Amino acid sequence: MRILGLDFGEKTIGVAVSDPFGWTAQGLSIIRRTKEDALKSSIIQLGAVIEEYGVETIVLGYPKNMNNTIGPRAEKTLEFKSKLEKIFKLPVILWDERLSTVAAQRGLLEADLSRKKRKAVIDKTAAVFILQGYLDSLQNNRTPQNNSPEQMP
Repeated sequence: MRILGLDFGEKTIGVAVSDPFGWTAQGLSIIRRTKEDALKSSIIQLGAVIEEYGVETIVLGYPKNMNNTIGPRAEKTLEFKSKLEKIFKLPVILWDERLSTVAAQRGLLEADLSRKKRKAVIDKTAAVFILQGYLDSLQNNRTPQNNSPEQMP
């Protein structure tokens, strides 16, 4: 069973996929768009990934504010979640992504990547952190925060 991890940003979508056992997340790609609402090409590319890897579940980073409120980016993420569910007919799990980009940035800094190289892979790396957090919660037999934003910490 493969799980797809997504970091949905204004102009990019970081994409990661689990190994077949659901233990580890690997970064796949970054899908770029010229406009925030131009999703047609992104959906086509995601469909190809879903088909190629036999994805059964999507984990979508949910960017809540640090004070646990919902901002404009989280609202757009909820809209994207609805589109994914409607188009792909797969469960889409919201996963709290607070600090995932910070953690990804820190990891890339520790790897001593240049600013240009970090910028090129940050969204893919953030998708890995999102997906790995979800996979770790499954391995630890904890119930992942899911379904509705109200249930998320």
